[in-house]
Amino acid sequence: MIRLIQRGLMFGNLFHVASPALVERYNRALEHLTGKRTALTDFYIDISGYSPEVGNELKDPLYLNHNGVNRQFILLSTEQRKCPLLDAKFSTSQGVLKRFIAENEAALFALTARDAVAGELVNTVYDISHPARLFDLRAITVEADTTRGTVRNAAQLAEKVDTFLQEDDAWFDDVLIGEMIQLAGQTGDVIRNPVKLKPLRVDKGNFWTSHFGGLYIFQTLDHPATIAARKKPEDVPTKYTFDLTQRNRIAKFLEYNDLVEPVVKARGIDGTAILKQKMDFILVSAVTEAGVDLAGTTRRDMRRLARDHAHLLPDEFHGLADLVNWAEHGGKWPRISSEHPAYFYTLRAASTPDADLVNMLLSELSPRDVRQLFICHKQAFYAAYATWADAKKEYVAQYLEAEYKADKAGARAALFGHDAPMEPDPQPRDLIARVGPWGAVRR
Repeated sequence: MIRLIQRGLMFGNLFHVASPALVERYNRALEHLTGKRTALTDFYIDISGYSPEVGNELKDPLYLNHNGVNRQFILLSTEQRKCPLLDAKFSTSQGVLKRFIAENEAALFALTARDAVAGELVNTVYDISHPARLFDLRAITVEADTTRGTVRNAAQLAEKVDTFLQEDDAWFDDVLIGEMIQLAGQTGDVIRNPVKLKPLRVDKGNFWTSHFGGLYIFQTLDHPATIAARKKPEDVPTKYTFDLTQRNRIAKFLEYNDLVEPVVKARGIDGTAILKQKMDFILVSAVTEAGVDLAGTTRRDMRRLARDHAHLLPDEFHGLADLVNWAEHGGKWPRISSEHPAYFYTLRAASTPDADLVNMLLSELSPRDVRQLFICHKQAFYAAYATWADAKKEYVAQYLEAEYKADKAGARAALFGHDAPMEPDPQPRDLIARVGPWGAVRR
């Protein structure tokens, strides 16, 4: 993984905890949450305050995420909003933390100037011993305060101030006045400078989890389903359950819920260019798996490389080549069914609230598109990267550094951006409503 780390493609954009003051604040929060402290004087943390170095020191990579649920977090700076979330157990966690920081940025800026903010993404499930327990995760509530209880004390002070102003004899209540003075010494003037964190509650909805080998749970759609990266779970509430080998059924699921669109027909992007780049990635995978040395190879060499090693090119490459030929030169539309290895390479998520989740699923169904795998599913990318030949590792690391890292936002917009949505199809799908979307699907 050293190539990725050196290029900032792994453990990149982390927040550096280096000053004694920040280390001490982190330790207060860590002890407050877990009862532990770190002896390190220099380490890096992600958006949740998790540090790989501290995890290694404590011999506990889940020291802020016990059992993989109810993730705890430590905020030392609002700058952590720019950091990734390492080893995420749920696809929704990073978005919730970003939203919490964004909605409370001013208050968090003031609070973290003097202390660390410690908190938790709370739900009612504390143990996921069976896949069915995942469906009890209905919503996430963010709870947070400083290690000294500044927010709690500020709320108490505000209540006492209201009492003091509203009750006629409060001027003679020495106990009340004494309590106000004591709390004000901890919180400051809450009348002029309110110290309050807005409550945040987020419905869980549809999500991915790394539990049980990786599960995509779509429970709020018209046709809900659970899709397993490995073994299909049993006894889950969704009517349909698939694994990644059931390509036909997954294709039907995506189609009937209007979750995908063909890359080559998508509005607002250069679909042909995207397909050509996917072909390059497939080509690189094929030739490096056969032991071909790519040293000195540039993007301009791809056509020559494809000619010289045409016998190594897989069906995915040829399917996308037919589609590119249609887009550039017209002719008959190439029929690429869900059974064809190239099928999921031809798709991207449609403009829906679940677009990121769908693109994540598509990246696992088209793993040779290393750019999408890296962008949409970091954990799957790192796991796959560890198994590649050195030639492929070097090519992919160089490509991501030169072509993606230089303009992440632009690359994401070019690949996954959407124009204004078109008018929905007014025709009802009566047959689907009567028999269900997978009633007649071939096994």
